[in-house]
Parts: sequence; structure tokens; C-alpha cells
Amino acid sequence: MSALLDRLARYLWPLALANLVANIGIVVTGAAVRLTGSGLGCPTWPRCSDESYVTHEALGVHGIIEFGNRTLTFILAAIAVLCFLAALGARHRRATRLAFVIGLGIPLQAVLGGITVLTDLNPWIVSGHFLLSMAIIMVCIALLDELRSPDRVAAPPLPRVLAWTTAAAGWVVLYLGTVVTGAGPHAGDTDSPRNGLAPATVSHVHAIAVYVLVALTLALLVVALRGGHRWLATVTGLVLLIEVLQGVLGWVQYWLDLPVGLVALHMLGAALLAAGLARIGLAVLPHHAVHEARADGGSQPDAATRLPQR
Repeated sequence: MSALLDRLARYLWPLALANLVANIGIVVTGAAVRLTGSGLGCPTWPRCSDESYVTHEALGVHGIIEFGNRTLTFILAAIAVLCFLAALGARHRRATRLAFVIGLGIPLQAVLGGITVLTDLNPWIVSGHFLLSMAIIMVCIALLDELRSPDRVAAPPLPRVLAWTTAAAGWVVLYLGTVVTGAGPHAGDTDSPRNGLAPATVSHVHAIAVYVLVALTLALLVVALRGGHRWLATVTGLVLLIEVLQGVLGWVQYWLDLPVGLVALHMLGAALLAAGLARIGLAVLPHHAVHEARADGGSQPDAATRLPQR
């Protein structure tokens, strides 16, 4: 077992990256489920139907799409387990804890996904399902930040408060986005319940929250640049770009009556925004970069070299 952990420790960084990519990917495939009206393609849970755990011909293409999305959970779980074992092998305590939280989030997502099916896609439960994915993505970013990020000291009070306020405003935007979805035509299935709110009204409330988020992010960028906080300025600038693109995409999809392709891109943008918000929140905290020693001065870390315990 020790030899296996030693080998996996070499791949901690790529496995941490794979965690992030896979969790963003399942957000996009989840969007595909909703946008094709396949939320109840498998009408029950944990079985796909009363007769089978897997999809069958009677369930048609919607069953294939929903079952395919469920199957991806096993891929996420495998990556999360391997990442956790790699962190154990590297004897990096904080990375191990973060990898464990990511792994714990996968079965929680599966159970919450099952509850959404058993409640016929209740829009408020679906909202929680989406937000849990955003939280897992943020933890994935925390793991990447822990492993490889530039040295930095704690930011002064003003940028620190602005950064955390921006992250909180971003969460409000993400939540309101789920409310908009729950009121509109892409709530998961043509016959699934809606939240009963007026789509136009909640869309405008969501837009106002986006304006506030953009203003806070712009203010943080100015403060970071004036204070010489290069890493915070870089991260904030990238997040601002994501926000602007998301805002433009949101308005375009609204005026074009929500074409599925643009809505899918908007969902991808939401996942990237969650990752960016986590980066902003972490960028104002102190960090001491971890440098892996190389056995051959090249591409492979020494199997005997461990990341420091933190």
C-alpha cells in the first residue's frame, strides 16, 4: 500500500486538476440533461426505472442522457479517491483534508440528485443540487491553490473585505441564476414543476445582482492595482472578464428566448465564475508556495520526496 501511495503522490497535481475539470464537466452535462428535457429520463432513483438500474429502450433518448449523466458520477468518484490517496502519499495534511471534502461531496451530490428525481424535479431542490456543485468546484480551486500558487502575505483590511464581499455577492448571483432557471422553460423536464415566479421579474433581479457584482469586482481590481497586489489584481481581472462575458451572454440568451446552446455556455460560465470567486477569496490570504524537489532535474518528482506537512 505504501508503494502505491508513493506512486500516486507523483500525480497529485494532475489529479487535483482532473478533479476541477471533472466537476466543471458534470455541471455542463447536467445542463444538457435539463436543456434536453431529460431530467426525468430515468424516472426513479437509485434505479433508472422500477425494473432496472440501467436505461432501456422504453425510456428512449431521454433515458440515455439522464443515465449517462448518472454514470459520470462514478468517474468523478474515482478521480476524487485517487486524488485523496495521492495527497495521503504526499503526506500533505491540508491537501489531504481538501481532497477528502471533494470526495465527500460526490456521494452527497448523488443523493441530492436522487432527491431531485424523487420530488419530480422540485426547482428548489434542483437549485441546491447546482449550488453544491459550485461549492465543490470552489474546494477544487482551494486544493490547487494549496499545491501551486505564488507566495503571498495576508492582504490589508480593505482588499480583504472587498474580496470576501465580492465572493459573497457572487454567491447571490449564482443562487438567483438557479431561481431564474426554476421559473423558466429549462427547469429539467417539460412537465416538471416551476417555482411560480415571473421569469421576467426574477431575470431583472438577477441582472441587478450581476451589476452589483461587477461593480464590486471592478472596485477590488482598482484597489489591488493601487496597492501593488499583483496576484490579486491578476485573479480579479480574469474574474471581471468572466463576469462581463457572462453578463453579455445572459442578456443575449434572454432576448433570443433562451436558445439551448447559449444556455449551456451560460452554465459553463457559472462554473468558471464559481472557480474565479474562490480564487479571489483565497488571493487575500497568506500562502507559502510548495516546491516539489525533482529527482532527475526534469519531469518527475522524486518518489521519496514529500510535500511538507501543513
